[in-house]
Amino acid sequence: MLTKKELLTQPIKHIDIKQHNVVALVDAMQSMAFSSRDTARAASIYEMMLRDTDCGVILCLAGSLISAGLQKVIVDLLRNNMVDAIVSTGANIVDQDFFEALGYNHYMAGDEYKYGHEDGVLRELMIDRIYDTFIDEEELRDCDETTHKITNSLEPRPYSSREFIREMGAYLAKNGKTPQAGGRDSIVLAAYEKNVPIFCPAFSDCSAGFGLVAHQHARQGKPSVSIDSAKDFYELTQLKIANPTTGLLMVGGGVPKNFAQDIVVAADILGVEASMHKYAIQITVADSRDGALSGSTLKEASSWGKVDTTYEQMVYSEATMALPLVAGYAFHKNAQAERQGKKWATILDRVTVTA
Repeated sequence: MLTKKELLTQPIKHIDIKQHNVVALVDAMQSMAFSSRDTARAASIYEMMLRDTDCGVILCLAGSLISAGLQKVIVDLLRNNMVDAIVSTGANIVDQDFFEALGYNHYMAGDEYKYGHEDGVLRELMIDRIYDTFIDEEELRDCDETTHKITNSLEPRPYSSREFIREMGAYLAKNGKTPQAGGRDSIVLAAYEKNVPIFCPAFSDCSAGFGLVAHQHARQGKPSVSIDSAKDFYELTQLKIANPTTGLLMVGGGVPKNFAQDIVVAADILGVEASMHKYAIQITVADSRDGALSGSTLKEASSWGKVDTTYEQMVYSEATMALPLVAGYAFHKNAQAERQGKKWATILDRVTVTA
């Protein structure tokens, strides 16, 4: 039987879209069929979204994306003003991105492990499996403890996930977890430095949740830090009100997808007539046959008044294949050239809600 050290030897390498000009490939795919043509049209819509400098771009992330090698793609989108807000699962932001920012890795697993036959052995070794990747449970516990430390450092009150994640970015900056100090770049750090808000609507469903649980357990009967999901919704709705033209680039589905789409309806409830999202792309392997949210089409969202159907595209593809093509196409077409960072976090810092 292999030892833990022997199993955790090949780190996942994050693809760098700057090193791969995919424009000619994606252009050729426009004259193909099926998912190739859909992917090419999605890339064109993303390019259009970026060239529309009035448009605020919201990136939605669901599924195990960072562990799979997409961290650098998203960091490059942030660094190049190609994303104005992120709505994500907590796992991508905390257990995977922040985890790697602390200096840890995800590792490649052999084919013999990805079907679950050796999961009992992995459990004994404290190795967690995400399909064909590994993560060291002992290192993940350090990530839990770091979020606990951040929680304890905050004023006891309700926070939006956006406010808490900003504190995570501040922690990285203050503790030398930056490229300038010999550390790594990360989504949390880049968003902090670029004033791009990150929302995790189900924030407790991740490593940060363990830190928050430990914090609240220790402070029973005393004021404590909590996450206010309604404040998340209110803050993101304020961005739609402040910037009526918006576009969605959705990777996966689930809560981030619905949360970002719902802000159009929420603005209307607040008495502001907000336009539907002008642009929308969804990359997913889910379809509509089981009635689940992840597979509901963008045209279906239009019936709810959430998404305009003029510039929308579903791409039925696994994210590690499609996102580098869509993002890389827009990047190498220099669609971001005229964009300035909207610094939406500064808008939200002026939004006050009495707890």
